Amino acid sequence: MDPMLTIAVRAARAAGDIIVRSMDRVNLLTITPKGRNDFVSEVDRQAEREIIHTLQKAYPTHAFLGEESGRQGAAKTDFVWIIDPLDGTTNFLHGFPQFCVSIALLHRGRIEKGVIYDPLRQELFTAARGAGASLNNRRIRVSKQNGLKGALLGTGFPFKDQRHVDAYLGMLRDLMKDTAGIRRAGSAALDLAYVAAGRLDGFWEIGLKKWDMAAGVLLIQEAGGIVTDLAGTGKYFESGNVLTANPKLHQIMQGVIQPHLTDALRATVDPTDDPSE
Repeated sequence: MDPMLTIAVRAARAAGDIIVRSMDRVNLLTITPKGRNDFVSEVDRQAEREIIHTLQKAYPTHAFLGEESGRQGAAKTDFVWIIDPLDGTTNFLHGFPQFCVSIALLHRGRIEKGVIYDPLRQELFTAARGAGASLNNRRIRVSKQNGLKGALLGTGFPFKDQRHVDAYLGMLRDLMKDTAGIRRAGSAALDLAYVAAGRLDGFWEIGLKKWDMAAGVLLIQEAGGIVTDLAGTGKYFESGNVLTANPKLHQIMQGVIQPHLTDALRATVDPTDDPSE
């Protein structure tokens, strides 16, 4: 395995061990609200510290962008690790078994490595640019679903920001007419990994952050899928809005979503985004 990917896997597994060991004492954890319907636990922080410690020991000149600790490390560097130590914190706090660790490496503005680890199922999704995507060392590909009929889609509700609820509900209503079903499991990173593995045929969500998407985007691209924002551009990191599937289904989904796009959703920059991120 690629040396940088090997270190990232080691960090993800270490964080996963912390998360699993904490599951039987969730009621004793310190939980802090970060915003509307958004929480952080001491497990998130401990897992992130462990990831950064592991990566920093191997790459002391790299920088880090973590969901809980923000930007740290070298001020001037071509390498930035993007970390979500526990994607699906609300699920974890409720004992709902759908959460993961997500780690990606950005080199000169381009994602080069990605790891998503589900510690409960011990499923390890990995990708390196130009080398494909794997699940537990077996190559994965996006599904070949060529239409909405029979498709299984994933999504996430815009629960933190209520501005886009009406537009989102319009998209949901029109997409669900012909599909086999739409799932909202509560961990965007894991949903993206499932698209890469062909478990979900497509996925869309409004209002994600870089750490929610970074590793999953590379997984999907290396598995043969397309990733754009809802308007079909490559500005998903800037807007926080993402649409992904295989090329044919992506085109169909975008056609259904297009009439529901507001000016705010067409914007390439999320006005609520923190520039320090």
